[in-house]
Amino acid sequence: MGIQKITVGTRSSKLALWQADYVIGRLREQYPGLVVEKKLMTTKGDKILDAPLAKIGGKGLFTKELETDMLAGGIDLAVHSLKDMPTEVPEGLVITAITERFDPGDAVVSPRYKTLAALPPGARVGTSSLRRRAQLLAARPDLQLADLRGNVNTRLRKLDDGEYDAIVLAVAGLRRLGFGDRITEVLPRSLCLPAVGQGALAIETRADDDEIRQMLSFLNDEATARCAAAERAFLAVVEGGCQVPVGVFAAPENGHLVVEAVIASLDGQRRFRDRTEGDFADAEALGQTLAERLLAAGGIDILHEIGLLADR
Repeated sequence: MGIQKITVGTRSSKLALWQADYVIGRLREQYPGLVVEKKLMTTKGDKILDAPLAKIGGKGLFTKELETDMLAGGIDLAVHSLKDMPTEVPEGLVITAITERFDPGDAVVSPRYKTLAALPPGARVGTSSLRRRAQLLAARPDLQLADLRGNVNTRLRKLDDGEYDAIVLAVAGLRRLGFGDRITEVLPRSLCLPAVGQGALAIETRADDDEIRQMLSFLNDEATARCAAAERAFLAVVEGGCQVPVGVFAAPENGHLVVEAVIASLDGQRRFRDRTEGDFADAEALGQTLAERLLAAGGIDILHEIGLLADR
């Protein structure tokens, strides 16, 4: 092994640090003697906490500063939540590995009411995601959906302070940070499809850094990468960053790759949902075909209405 030292870039939130430390631990285990340093950075998404994510732009909010530093040679790789990654990676960079997916689901956390169905009419539910908002309102149009920003600890504190009756967060983030016991319900996928890549980590490197890329190849989980390829291909067609009212989930089933997706209006009253299946080798085509089908069914009108497809 020629490389003696690697610098890993990460955001400084507790969850981002958990993710970086997980990758660093795997690297040290695989390459004893390798010096691995961690460089903490702050992104635009971390700085602007007083506005909904949808208002400050969805693409690259939690990745751009890391990518800029990587292109400048300040870090060798960056660890991201795959769901934070835009479908287009900047020129000169590449996703080298996608780790095995943890639980992709969405969790309800509610000290008093436990489940979505148990919430009283008009209950105040916190979420920062248009995707969750649209799907929750489809199931419970009476709920008051309120914006919720900040890291996981901050969001839980706001719940405990009585600002919300319930909040909805990713299962993976809660469990990785040791808050699994706070989960009162994991929403069924029939009600709420997850974000693209939710539960998996993406490791991004410079495209021409062959030695680093080869070193990281052991971290890539092929099955998760195929599922992610289908999901990211779907999102690329509907042209959205993380703040789009779409959910999509791909998973192996009986030897096939099954892809399920939804496009919903912000008030949840119109939903276009469908699924397709095929060979793992056709993952991207499956995602693209499903996206085109949902757009043609009426999804494109929803995206026009919220200004996401002004140029179509």
